[in-house]
Parts: sequence; C-alpha cells; structure tokens
Amino acid sequence: MIVSGFTFNAFSENTYLLHDASGACAIVDPGCYDRAEQQQLRQFITDQGLRVELLLNTHCHIDHVFGNQFVLDTWPGTPFLIHEADLATLRAVPTYAPVYGFPHYTPAEPTGFLKPGEPLMFGDTELEVRFAPGHAPGHVVFYHAPSKAVIGGDVLFQSSIGRTDLPGGDFDTLIRSIREQLFTLPDDVTVYPGHGPATTIGVERRTNPFLR
Repeated sequence: MIVSGFTFNAFSENTYLLHDASGACAIVDPGCYDRAEQQQLRQFITDQGLRVELLLNTHCHIDHVFGNQFVLDTWPGTPFLIHEADLATLRAVPTYAPVYGFPHYTPAEPTGFLKPGEPLMFGDTELEVRFAPGHAPGHVVFYHAPSKAVIGGDVLFQSSIGRTDLPGGDFDTLIRSIREQLFTLPDDVTVYPGHGPATTIGVERRTNPFLR
C-alpha cells in the first residue's frame, strides 16, 4: 500500500490517499475546502489512474471533513464510513463552520459505520480499524501491517498529542488510546498524523514528552 499525502485548508490538515497495485484507493480525511484544493486531489487521482472505493474519516472535526461531499459528488456511490460515536461531531459542523470563516461548507452524511476489530477492504488492501477516542469521541486509526503504516488522525503527533479541550475530548482517554492502540504497534511503524510531519511509533515511545 502506498500512502500519498496532501496538506489542505487554513488548519494545515493532512489528507491521505491510500492506494495499491490494483488501482484502488481510499480517501482519508479530505480537508480540501476550496476549488484549487479539490482540483489538486482530483487531478492526482486522475493522473495515477486510481479507482476511489472508500471515503473514511478518522474523526469528524471541521478541518478533516471539508471535502467529504466533494468526494461523494465527484465519485458517486463511494461508501462513506465513520465511527458511529462521531456522528454528532459530524452533524455539528454546519452550526459553527460560518463562525470559523467557512460559509461554503457542504455537509455529508455517512453511508455506514466503521467497526473496530473487523477488517476493512479496498482493492487488495486490508486495513485494521482501531478505536482511539480522547481527541474526539469516535476517533479511529487505520493500520496496515504489511506497509508498517498507521493513519493516526489527531491522536499522536511528532513530539505532541491531540488536543482534548474540544467537546467530547478527554485527556486520560487519549493517553490510554495511545498506549493501548498505537504503542502496541512495532517501533518501525510510520505514523501519518492529521497535522505536521510523519513520525514513528518508536521515536514517539522514546521521546514524546506527553508520554514519558
């Protein structure tokens, strides 16, 4: 599996395209808000000859969901999956998007819900869904063992962790999620976070000041 990343919107949010040799891809956390960002994502998929099979959200804060409806409009019929515990988070976005300066946000409804512990397939790729609340009540991460990659959303960052002062956040829950769902992975697994550069489980286990 190949992980291709894009940084979008005023929050510098990382959007990821997961794709494999079959040409299938999954779009994770599409933060593309304006037309230029949307075109960048669409052009990459077109240029690579990819087939969009899944739309996934690690969690549903505003910066991670801007492009959900764009994806569904551009690739009709794409299954859109979130954890059910974050449905209220997703549905709250239209109430505050204009206040944040995003009057053109278009909400999207999921077509189904992620089930941690059950395999998630696209193309020839099988992802493991791990439930990791604390930053958001329905936060999940997507782990692909053969690629030694985990798409971590806003749980764990390089030398930092996700904020817990937003509705549904809880510091102790977040720390427990990191220790039980991320730090149980091998040291050489690359963490692709929702903001900032990639890191590894081993580096964060040894050096992250919030987890010593």
